[in-house]
Amino acid sequence: MGRDKALLPWPPVPTGSAAAGQTFLSAAIQALEPFSELVIVVAGKNESNLAPSVYAAGANLVRNPAPERGQFSSLQTGLQAVLSYGRDAAMITLVDRPPIKAATLKLLCSAFRNSASNIWAVVPEFEGKHGHPFLVAREMIEVFLKAPADSMARDIEHQHQSHIEYLAVNDPLVTQNIDTPEDYAALSSLAPSPQ
Repeated sequence: MGRDKALLPWPPVPTGSAAAGQTFLSAAIQALEPFSELVIVVAGKNESNLAPSVYAAGANLVRNPAPERGQFSSLQTGLQAVLSYGRDAAMITLVDRPPIKAATLKLLCSAFRNSASNIWAVVPEFEGKHGHPFLVAREMIEVFLKAPADSMARDIEHQHQSHIEYLAVNDPLVTQNIDTPEDYAALSSLAPSPQ
């Protein structure tokens, strides 16, 4: 992308336009707050860039001490913080994605609350593709924390599929992966309309 994706304007703004009032990060924090007791953002080398947005939105910031180990090590850093704050469940998303609809978050939370005791995670699915955010119980948190830091969350998820509920949702934003300026520009059609 050539820049910190967490700080991309949301909704997208055309090149050369004034920046929007929100970013992926600030909009995600705002979207998650009504559905969680606290929001924890994991930063790496970009900590000083993210901190103002994180604290202005009332979220907590933890630093991955070794971000060069990869994305999974950041997941582990965040989940360790969840446990340190005395919580035993988490909603996990990436900071380089647009926030999903409130109705989708409500549906995911309801499915998680009402899931059977042998369900360790609820993962949204749109048109057969798994997405974010997903919710995990203590059992899945422990599985993630015990895995090697070079693991991939998707591989661990697949190893424990019998404990995961995949929930079909009508929200294409759950599967959006923004890696290029073209991906970002294509989001315009999915962005919420101005209020």
